[in-house]
Amino acid sequence: MERMSSESELSDCLKTFGAVLKALRDEAGLTQDEFAKKVGYSPHYIAKIEQGKRFPPGDLAPRAEEGLGNAGMRVLEAAARSLTRKAGLASWFHRWADIEEDARCLYTYECRAIPGLLQPEPYIRTIFDLRLPPLSEEQVERQVAARLERQQLLDRRPNTEFSFIIEQAVLERRLGGPEVTRSVLDHLLTQGQRRNVEIQVMPLRQEDHAGVDGLMYLAQTSRHEWVGYSEGQQSSVLITGQNDVSTMLQRYGRLRAQALGREATIRLLEQMRGVSMTESSRLRDRRSGGEDPIVSQQRPQDACPAASQSDHSLD
Repeated sequence: MERMSSESELSDCLKTFGAVLKALRDEAGLTQDEFAKKVGYSPHYIAKIEQGKRFPPGDLAPRAEEGLGNAGMRVLEAAARSLTRKAGLASWFHRWADIEEDARCLYTYECRAIPGLLQPEPYIRTIFDLRLPPLSEEQVERQVAARLERQQLLDRRPNTEFSFIIEQAVLERRLGGPEVTRSVLDHLLTQGQRRNVEIQVMPLRQEDHAGVDGLMYLAQTSRHEWVGYSEGQQSSVLITGQNDVSTMLQRYGRLRAQALGREATIRLLEQMRGVSMTESSRLRDRRSGGEDPIVSQQRPQDACPAASQSDHSLD
């Protein structure tokens, strides 16, 4: 309950900041496009800030002085300080979402779930349907819509380099069942066709593994600075210390070398998709009563899941 209250408060604060920015911009006689050019951000990004859907970057106020004047800059600085104090830890993901919007490179290593930017809608719904404490239908729909909107970043940023490394165990888990898993595999294969997107799978068996410290997100900003991000149970942290970020970059570079290459990843995903389609067909047969349950029980791949999992690994 405290977390929901914090998120609601943050949402209100973001909307207030957005309203202040819009009022200052209107007073200065600037359109969103004109203001965006003066501060060096895209009109789409400025619109999201004014709508209360994005956390403002830390340098927005000083960049805005040319367009809003010194007084307008001071008002914006005060609003930003108030927003940061009230946002607390919940502000970290909003800050990371803002960094994503302006990034030249985005690197992601995930060992818990499919990265948010690559999740198809059935998988997203499964995640929020399983959330504890349970969410209301309205909350689920809001979360699904927000994640789908965030994924439009892949369309808006054709010049950004996206790299994703996903543990094979995440795919083998088959969260949501065979049909949801097939949608995941189809989506990964489709997104991997983009010329600026690289998807690699880390095989189940990997004796030399640089990701034992957990997930990591890295971004190179438009100013050629690297920033890291990590999160855990009910917490997250933005990592800006250059020594820490350098360590993360070293580990990510090693992970890229250890994971399957692009072609091997495609072969594995296609192989897993074939197995998933077979399982989905069996499931539909069972639901319709078209399969003999005795024959089904005698199949070794059904009786021993570990055996079917080993079929997917590339040793």
